[in-house]
Amino acid sequence: MIDSQRLESIVREAGRIAHDLWPGAGHSVASWEKEPGAPVCEADIAVDTFLKRELGALLPSAGWLSEETVDDPARLANSLIWLVDPVDGTRDFIRGRPGWCVSVALVSAGRPLIGILAAPARGESWSAVAGAGAMRNGAVLRASTRAEFPGARVPADSLARADRDLSLVDKPNSIALRIAMVAADEADLVATLRWGFEWDIGAAALIAREAGAATTDAFGRKLDYNKRDPRAFGVIASAPGIHGAAVERLAGRAATIGRRNA
Repeated sequence: MIDSQRLESIVREAGRIAHDLWPGAGHSVASWEKEPGAPVCEADIAVDTFLKRELGALLPSAGWLSEETVDDPARLANSLIWLVDPVDGTRDFIRGRPGWCVSVALVSAGRPLIGILAAPARGESWSAVAGAGAMRNGAVLRASTRAEFPGARVPADSLARADRDLSLVDKPNSIALRIAMVAADEADLVATLRWGFEWDIGAAALIAREAGAATTDAFGRKLDYNKRDPRAFGVIASAPGIHGAAVERLAGRAATIGRRNA
């Protein structure tokens, strides 16, 4: 059995390390681009280094897949892997905005077993264990139960013309935090139409699912983890009652964009 208190302590400390470098708390942080449009900062690297050491010591048998570590195909031989995004929402982090978090999931046989998000700039700690529910700051989460698609709350900056029957709510840069908003009944729908990585969604998708939300890729298919190519095309997290309508609304766009960007 994994020491859950030790795990929570490690992720909380990772959040503290990031917060101590966060410009929103008055600090200066070095940042650069891994590639055009893909920012990274020293907090990403510091947190990744810390988590790889501490989580590796906590569960030496687990493999490792992180945004900031070169992928080692040896992970494919592991039934257990740590799935890590050291700072999800780096753009908000660099700009001094609070919409970022540390995301950690333990994946077992291709499914998230434990998911934790540390969002110290927001004073939030999210967690879920498969089959045991989800919590934020110790309070049990219940996902949105919306049954009508029009008017659904979506954390986004703007909406396409075809989606203007939906309702905008505040959007953190972190996709994990946006998915968690569905778990907390602060949003009804989060949907992306792009290739994304497992580390972006692993912990948050478990939190949303354990709170009662529906979570799939953009085509409505189940999400798999620890794949050779650790990507999925899009994600939909929503109230179960509107998930089918969301998949139907996005189907044409998902097919077109998915083929173009495969």
